[in-house]
Amino acid sequence: MDVLKTLFQQHFHSPAEQVQPLQGQLGGSGRNIIRLTNGSHSAIGILYPVREENVAFLEFSKHFRRHGLPVPEIYEQALGEGAYLEQDLGDTTLFEFLSKNRAGADIRPEAVDVYRTVVAILPRFQVEGGRDLNYKVCYPRASFDRQSIAWDLNYFKYYFLRLAGVPFNEQALENDFVRLTKFLLTADHDYFLYRDFQSRNVMLQDGQPFFIDYQGGRKGALQYDIASLLYDAKADLPPELRQRLLDHYLEILSTFIHLKRDVFMHTYYAYVYVRIIQAMGAYGFRGFYERKPHFLQSVPYALKNIRWLLHNVELPIALPTLLDAFKTMIGSEKLQSLASDSNHLVLRVFSFSFHSGSMPKDESGNGGGFIFDCRSIPNPGREERFKNLTGKDAPVIEYLTQQESSHQFFANVVSLVGASLDAYQNRGFKNLMVSFGCTGGQHRSVYFAEQLAKHFRGKPGLEVVVRHLALESLGK
Repeated sequence: MDVLKTLFQQHFHSPAEQVQPLQGQLGGSGRNIIRLTNGSHSAIGILYPVREENVAFLEFSKHFRRHGLPVPEIYEQALGEGAYLEQDLGDTTLFEFLSKNRAGADIRPEAVDVYRTVVAILPRFQVEGGRDLNYKVCYPRASFDRQSIAWDLNYFKYYFLRLAGVPFNEQALENDFVRLTKFLLTADHDYFLYRDFQSRNVMLQDGQPFFIDYQGGRKGALQYDIASLLYDAKADLPPELRQRLLDHYLEILSTFIHLKRDVFMHTYYAYVYVRIIQAMGAYGFRGFYERKPHFLQSVPYALKNIRWLLHNVELPIALPTLLDAFKTMIGSEKLQSLASDSNHLVLRVFSFSFHSGSMPKDESGNGGGFIFDCRSIPNPGREERFKNLTGKDAPVIEYLTQQESSHQFFANVVSLVGASLDAYQNRGFKNLMVSFGCTGGQHRSVYFAEQLAKHFRGKPGLEVVVRHLALESLGK
């Protein structure tokens, strides 16, 4: 930690006053991610002992920025101590933005627009960014070659199929793996392959996407990354939207290269499958083997994608044993217990204005839920500097965070809602509605709705949906 403070002082010429670990953003990487701030500056510090991976990330970052690509600026580095300091891009991932702007399969236009922007930027990474990249620093492989594919397939075989109790004939499965690998490598693989191009690796700052976690990048095929994004398990994009985004991606890609759509699509769904296979291996290793159950939350969504593929896609090569394993996974009692939505609960969080009477309506048919009156908390709306801001803006958040009454209020809310969530999940209920009201529905209610959603998002078996009714009526 001291090395990051030293790097902060070195870059900003002033000390870090607050140091906050961001463990929730680690995923499966194993890196320590720390936010360092003072009154004027903020930065993200990384501590990670794998020098080769750090070198890849730092060199890629500098290369991509030279090409004008939206990646974090590298401020300082201390490779000998496994540390570097980079630009703070905030806390909103594309996944979080999508989660806040959807109700089931109904995704709001603003989230779709961000996805369109993201898929339009991807070809710049793959073609422009990959053109003069130093692939010698790639780790652990310089290309998505036969060895890379074999690692992913075996990861899936031993850490998912074996541990999930899915039976298979090992030699027959190996034969399928050989055919699949040979087929994948028929695609042109002379582009930059981001490797983990998914919704948690895109940050949104002031509505604009920035890209992170490309340290595993290497040379490979165009199909892999767009498949990674569109079949990102927990993002759970509807098939029709996936197709529209794929079409948009191909339209933009055709401005960078001479694209034959039929040639691209010939291997596309094989890359979709191999990406899902790689992800399932990770879920199995982290969830079944390391016993980190939150990784298994993605399994139901991956199975949903596999089910759709089995019903809608016919591959141009025969993979009978692998496809039989997929069918067994879908029918597995063990995996169905993970995939079952019997304990799946939707927490709907609203903010509204008492003044306008925009009380939220319960559309689940259950009735009830909680309505919390935030008007006992000091009102930022009475101060001119906050008039045009909302409870999602940093100055308002800071103001309300400084109020002791805010902490007491929120602690009581969390206690009540948390107890109900546990009881609802145990009893198999499907919906709980929690609403926050204040005078104008712009500051306090929005703040507490966002804080509650953030607190419970990620709880196993829980989907969190947030709406700000007063802000929607104002077009904010």
